[in-house]
Amino acid sequence: MKKGINHWAFSVDLSLEQSFGLAKKAGFESIEVNIAEEGEINLYSTQKEIDEIVKNAEQDDLQISSLSTGLFWKYSLTSPEAEVREKAVGIVKKMLEVASWLKTDAILVVPGMVTEEVPYEEAYKRSCEAIKKLIPAAEKYKVAICVENVWNKFLLSPLEMRDFVLGFKSEYVRAYFDVGNVLAFGYPEHWIKALGKLIKRVHIKDFKTAVATLPGFVNLLEGDVNWPGVMDTFRKVGYDGFLTAELFPPKFYPESLIYGTSASMDKIMGRN
Repeated sequence: MKKGINHWAFSVDLSLEQSFGLAKKAGFESIEVNIAEEGEINLYSTQKEIDEIVKNAEQDDLQISSLSTGLFWKYSLTSPEAEVREKAVGIVKKMLEVASWLKTDAILVVPGMVTEEVPYEEAYKRSCEAIKKLIPAAEKYKVAICVENVWNKFLLSPLEMRDFVLGFKSEYVRAYFDVGNVLAFGYPEHWIKALGKLIKRVHIKDFKTAVATLPGFVNLLEGDVNWPGVMDTFRKVGYDGFLTAELFPPKFYPESLIYGTSASMDKIMGRN
């Protein structure tokens, strides 16, 4: 497996190029970058701009593992507003294009949300309709739409997530499994076993079940994730791809998170 980190873990004061250098210095092999409405990678980025980012990553011998975003919380594929859903579909299409320029074959997609205004059945229907519409673009760019298990009150069990992904009958729809996200209502090992070969990318973070809310997310090895069990299950299902730490920097000395996360991942991955 390859040791990676999401760009969100770095200080906002650092450019992508500077973050690449720090990631390499800290011992990471890959980095996941993010697209936003503004910033170095945005919804209007050109191939020339993205090519420069790839060049900088390659100079630091870093592989760009995938493309993520926080935009699906604002623009949901299951929004009650048709124009918002269409905006979300457009974001996925742009991500697929940008990912191909980044030389990666995976994007992270939040498949939708269940809310008071959006019942579960309606969310399921809208999500399926949107993703089916996007498969031709995924095939064109040869980039997989990887749906992540997040706190969205949707796809709440490993069997449902498995059946949801399999229902598209496409190699370009896969699972982005987040280890820490399921600990509030399940066990990562069970999800890994159920999803198996459908897992194309992995996020790792830790979580304290006694807290059971957002403050429960903590640095690696400080929570309740059974890391030996998780890693053993990954190996049993044959997952050998990227492990990407998804964390956010502290207020002071943010670079400490980068080095600390790298050291913790070495322990988790059995590298020392």
